Amino acid sequence: MAARLWLMRLALLSVSVVGWAYGNSESDALYTLRKSLSDPGKVLQSWDPTLVNPCTWFHITCNHHNRVTRLDLGNSNLSGHLVPELGKLEHLQYLELYRNNIQGTIPAELGNLKSLISLDLYNNNISGTIPPSLGKLKSLVFLRLNDNRLSGPIPRELVGLSSLKVLDVSSNDLCGTIPTNGPFEHIPLNNFENNLQLEGPELLGLATYDTNCF
Repeated sequence: MAARLWLMRLALLSVSVVGWAYGNSESDALYTLRKSLSDPGKVLQSWDPTLVNPCTWFHITCNHHNRVTRLDLGNSNLSGHLVPELGKLEHLQYLELYRNNIQGTIPAELGNLKSLISLDLYNNNISGTIPPSLGKLKSLVFLRLNDNRLSGPIPRELVGLSSLKVLDVSSNDLCGTIPTNGPFEHIPLNNFENNLQLEGPELLGLATYDTNCF
């Protein structure tokens, strides 16, 4: 009996240690993001690095295992840049950072967010290219990157995202041609408009997708 109780306590301790390790890793990643952002409205004031569990922070949602699943910071008057550490939030499903003044590039590490359903970065000031690594987000349904300063071609890796229902890359500086396979068959053309160097849907076998991309 004593041995059984000891084993049960050991198991509970192991779960607690694992939970602490996950919480610590996720809070570190989120606090790195906080340090990279200017927050005049103090919406991130509750993001206290001395609290190991980020589930107590405002604008963060966790599941019943205390793993971060949502980051809701849309329309929060934030500026600064995204950080590669966001890729460590492996249970994240919703990354909502729309309508801010975020600059810099989209970290390739966001492609590690295998549970991600929605990536909303529209109406910011983000530059650089769309990372091909986003093609690894097999659960992704919503990808809204419109109204930024993104350049380069639309990565062909996105063609393999069978779950993708909504894609908007309008009002950027993209170039090349619009894919026509996979989810792109059902994306309206106005979700690609206002990209001066982006040509119409590619004619398979007749045009290369990176036409006019330098």
